[in-house]
Amino acid sequence: MAKTGKTFSFVYRNSLTIFFFSLFFITLIAQALTGFNVHNQELEEAGHSALNFSTYLCSGHFISATFENFESEFLQMAMYVVLTIKLRQIGSAESKSLDEKEDVDREPVKSKDAPWAVKQGGWILKIYKNSLSICFITLFLISWYLHFYGSWQDYNVEQALKSLPKETMLAYIGNPNFWFETFQNWQSEFLSVASIVFFTIFLRQKGSPESKPVDAPHLETGK
Repeated sequence: MAKTGKTFSFVYRNSLTIFFFSLFFITLIAQALTGFNVHNQELEEAGHSALNFSTYLCSGHFISATFENFESEFLQMAMYVVLTIKLRQIGSAESKSLDEKEDVDREPVKSKDAPWAVKQGGWILKIYKNSLSICFITLFLISWYLHFYGSWQDYNVEQALKSLPKETMLAYIGNPNFWFETFQNWQSEFLSVASIVFFTIFLRQKGSPESKPVDAPHLETGK
């Protein structure tokens, strides 16, 4: 922006984030409304009274379905951030160079425009140097627990509807129902990461920072 002398509106400067957060909230609301109807239909078919919407938002059915997806996404991001430090894929736009140091590898240098943590140095800088992976790992662990908690609660509701005994939280951690929910999401995330790593070797999208230049050789690594 400083180089061109142009000024841009707040929306334009943040349009990518605004767009995806808008989609997130729209689809989360749609999920809540449709899940609310599905769960109440199941309860009524079993001869139980329906929940109101606010109660549903605190139910295991909603919590499990929501954080089951959050969990797999944050796992994907955490692994991607960490593994791309050392692992390589020749020709991929998503990989660092096979043998050259890149800007992301250099040690931080204090400057007027450097982030506050860089200026502070010491342990604050050590944490900041790994803050992206710490953030995603923390979000993954929180989401994993909430998925587990919600799945456990929802499973016990289903057990009650069938007049079967409930399981304790400790017993449920070994329940195949929970791990089935977990692995069906994890495997899709691993496939999506593998796909973008591999397909960017050969395929292009002009104008996208996730692609190599259209005329770049297939075996040229990085963007």
